[in-house]
Amino acid sequence: MLKMAIITGFLSRTKDRFHEYNEPLELKQKFDLMSRIEGYDGVEVVFPYEVSDPDLTRTCLAEYGLKVAAVNVNVKAEPEFRNGGLTSTDKSVRAKAVEFIKHAKDFAAALGADKVTCCPLGDGYEFAFQYDYALAWKHLVETFGEAGEHRKEIPLFIEYKPSETRGRCFVDTAAKALCLLNDIQSGDIGVTLDFGHSLYGNENPAEALALLAESRYPYYIHINDNDGRWDWDYFCGTKHFLEYVEFLYYLKTYGYDDYLTSDTSPTRWDIKGTFEVNSRITNKIWAHLDQIDLNALKGLMARGDYLETWKFIETMIFSLK
Repeated sequence: MLKMAIITGFLSRTKDRFHEYNEPLELKQKFDLMSRIEGYDGVEVVFPYEVSDPDLTRTCLAEYGLKVAAVNVNVKAEPEFRNGGLTSTDKSVRAKAVEFIKHAKDFAAALGADKVTCCPLGDGYEFAFQYDYALAWKHLVETFGEAGEHRKEIPLFIEYKPSETRGRCFVDTAAKALCLLNDIQSGDIGVTLDFGHSLYGNENPAEALALLAESRYPYYIHINDNDGRWDWDYFCGTKHFLEYVEFLYYLKTYGYDDYLTSDTSPTRWDIKGTFEVNSRITNKIWAHLDQIDLNALKGLMARGDYLETWKFIETMIFSLK
């Protein structure tokens, strides 16, 4: 079985612009629900709004037999961060954003977690002539660099996203995330690749994964699906099945052995059933890849005759015989 985790904020009430879904749950209730979802033993917890007491969190984890995949630090909800935290033109606001990440690393260390992930959603822009792009980039290098230096034994992972809450986020692609890490020049900072963010940002997630895997930086994975136009957080395989198979193929090729964390929003569907789909389909595909001749597939790809490759896909991946 693969190591599977869930972002625990999705185990409770969620909402969009018009509706609320599911019932609000306290932390212990979320962990209790989590312990009954088949295929998972990991949680990604949100600091500081969902969890802030490491002793209480550690006790709850032990009670329900769960492990921490990552601590997700929220650097967007504070009023000061509405116009950007890490890239704010106000030095005191940037300092507060850095402190949020440092405190998250302290929390992770106390909890026994091995990473902190941060998606800087408030850092971006909407209009022409709204920001000095070079200055914003300089601030990103400085702030993430300072945060990454704190407790270097707990690596920081930067999650990129094309938009939300800003019309365009400054860190919006895998390539730009790597450019940022190259400018920071720290081996203790990595990238969180969200399958859905990559899709609706007009990337091919498998190609983005290869780009990250061939770099010197670590990477961490969120899984979901969408229609390529927005980050709907559907469960895996519903819109881009073959692309998801390719994504898992490259994860297997590169020997990824960390958590695959479900960043999926159940909304209209049963919470337990929704997350069990992610685990079930992902493990089935992973096991199926073990049953086919991946060297043959690699050879077909190298030959460049896609019609022959497609025959292999038909028979060996889709099992259409």
